[in-house]
Parts: sequence; C-alpha cells; structure tokens
Amino acid sequence: MTEEIDDDAIIKKAINGETEAFGILYERYVNRIYNYIYYRTGNVKEAEDLTSRVFQRAYKHIQNYTHRGVPFSAWLYRIAHNLVANWYRDRSRKKEVTIDERIPSAAQFDFPESNVEHDQEVEKLLKVIRKLPQERQQLIILKYVEGLSNADIGIIMRRSEGAIKSLYHRTLSSLRKELEKKPIKGQKHG
Repeated sequence: MTEEIDDDAIIKKAINGETEAFGILYERYVNRIYNYIYYRTGNVKEAEDLTSRVFQRAYKHIQNYTHRGVPFSAWLYRIAHNLVANWYRDRSRKKEVTIDERIPSAAQFDFPESNVEHDQEVEKLLKVIRKLPQERQQLIILKYVEGLSNADIGIIMRRSEGAIKSLYHRTLSSLRKELEKKPIKGQKHG
C-alpha cells in the first residue's frame, strides 16, 4: 500500500522546480477548481479554459508561494476567483446555464416525472443563485459544492469566520425570499 505524500512535502518540491510534484498538485486540485469555476461561469468551455489558466498561473508563480497556515487550495481558489472576476468584467456576460449543459440529453434516459420536476427546481435555483452578487455566489459554491467549512471559506474570501456566517445567513434568507416569489409553472404558491 502506497502512502500518499502530504501537500507540504509536494509543495516544497514544486517550489524547487520539480515538475512532477506540481503535476501531483494539479491532479489533486484540478476537479475542485474546475467545479468552482464552472458553477461561477455556467459554461463548460470557459470553465475548462479558466481552470487551465489557474494552473498555468500557479505553475508560473509557485516559487513565490509561501505557506501561511492556510491550505494550498486557498491559494488556488484565490487565483480562480480573480480570473473569474476578470472574465466577467472583461466580457460583462450574464451568468446563465441551461439544463441541457448540466445533464446528458433527456432522450438518452427514461426520466420519471419526478426527475423532470427536480431538474426544473435545480434550474430555478441556479437562475436565482446567478442573480446574486459574485461574493454570495462564491460563498454558496464553496459551502455547498466544495463542502468547505466557514473557516476555510473565510481564508479564501479574506474575511473572518463570523463575517462568513453572517453573509451565509443573509444569502440564504435572500435566496429563500426570491424562491418563494417564483413558483414553478403548474405549481401553486402556498
């Protein structure tokens, strides 16, 4: 049984120019960074491109990385956050994902009606989330998609854990209010 090498040892090797070590870091974090970017942009091609740029930038600047008691992933999320923010600023695009981009074609499966209703609910939720300010979108993604703790989110977003808890509660409250305003077609609002 091979023992997995901890990040600190691999990071030190990557800082010293060992390409294989950076490759290990890439393998460990690429899916998490891609998911984060995908949920922020709602576009597969853009998420792939931006994920690639995150790791190009990280590779180029790994020698400047300094361990400050925060996870290495926080550094990568910070790079991803900055690239996504620049992407939106440069393109002024509206964040919208169609259900077709998220799941395989419905023709490939025999969906029971409950799955179709679930997909409509997910689509509705994504539309509401994408109307939130970017920092609130980032919070939702880090909390629910990445499963990070408030402390880790605070590190990534450069805020205190208390500020993250407060933002989280305000965000959920505004999401709840917005979702209550817009029932799905055919559903009665109660």
